[in-house]
Amino acid sequence: MSLLQITSFLIVLAAAFGVVNYFVFKLPSAIGILVVALLTSMAALGVDALVPSITLGDDLRILVTGIDFSDTLLEGMLGFLLFAGALHVKLSDLKAVWPTVLLMATIGVALSTAVIGIGFHWLTGAPLLVALIFGAVVSPTDPVAVMGVLKEANLAKSLETQVAGESLFNDGVGYVVFLVLVGLAYPAASHDGDHDAVTGALLLFVQEALGGAALGLVLGWLTFRVMRHIDDYSLEVLMTLGLAFGGYELAITLHVSAPIAAVCSGLLIGDIGAAKGMSELTREYVEKFWVLVDEILNAVLFMLIGVEIFAVQLEMDMLVTGFICIALSLIGRLVAVAVPLALLKPFQTFAPGVLPIMTWGGLKGGISVALALSLPDSEWKPLILTVTYVIVVFSIIVQGLTVGKLANKVGREPDLV
Repeated sequence: MSLLQITSFLIVLAAAFGVVNYFVFKLPSAIGILVVALLTSMAALGVDALVPSITLGDDLRILVTGIDFSDTLLEGMLGFLLFAGALHVKLSDLKAVWPTVLLMATIGVALSTAVIGIGFHWLTGAPLLVALIFGAVVSPTDPVAVMGVLKEANLAKSLETQVAGESLFNDGVGYVVFLVLVGLAYPAASHDGDHDAVTGALLLFVQEALGGAALGLVLGWLTFRVMRHIDDYSLEVLMTLGLAFGGYELAITLHVSAPIAAVCSGLLIGDIGAAKGMSELTREYVEKFWVLVDEILNAVLFMLIGVEIFAVQLEMDMLVTGFICIALSLIGRLVAVAVPLALLKPFQTFAPGVLPIMTWGGLKGGISVALALSLPDSEWKPLILTVTYVIVVFSIIVQGLTVGKLANKVGREPDLV
């Protein structure tokens, strides 16, 4: 199919599943679309198993696997979603909680990767580097799902900013950690020298992370400087769209972290750009435009996650491993939150409920599935993909539907920070 046909197909499906959810399940939009897509996919597999001559499951599997989910998300949708999410986080709020955000998005991601990776190594016997790659795959949280939950929960301001900021940045950091580990596990398999491999990995991390942040800030600043001399809301909306499009693709071309670049440029435009470079009318149009982009892409993404079950091997032993690894991923997330909080506790007072909310609210999403799909072919890829899919589906449906209630129960007291 052509790009236009694929796009049309995805939007029509997302809209249809959204309508079914609206009238039947009445779940939050994105989660409901995922549930409908998953049930529809499972029904097709069931029909295929009962009446093999129909070959419905095989036909749909060919159609779904023909859509490169990994490239679609990592080199397309993710930039828009992160940019849109960052637009609504104010630098002034982020500044007040930056130590927490920084530690959770760096040390927290590293700890989660290590805990989950070592646990997966012990559970499955996978080589340690391969197991650590799995840890990196399921460590990033989904900023789209997390920030959607925040709309429903009346959290203390500092806690809301911590959750939103950490979910935006740990996506980019988790992606960089994934690239570094894949570089060590696969290209370095020729054993050119462990020292050279480790040095190259560290240089790659610095290049991706710092380079992405620098590029995002520079592009955001240049866009803001031009906006200050323009008073045309349609042109300024177009400029933000160009910044999200062009900045992400430029980051990929320059081999720096495109997700981190998207977050940094979005933060700058959403705060300084909105306050000093836009009129009130322009701010209103920019905000509404990116809210719509966010909602539409979110619907398409969660629909894609639901139908990606066709790319997963539904073998019983893999599914059992997946259910065990749900607990493993939650333990990794708990460590990723608890250790930074413990380090900062002598110097900072936290809002009520920060540990349970940030642990249970660390929802996994499309980036984890995309990273698993992008792995080089190996004997461990099918298992990693299936386990990742089980964790993501559980996270979005179970955690996503309950974290709002948890947040309202333990996180609504007045902010103490």
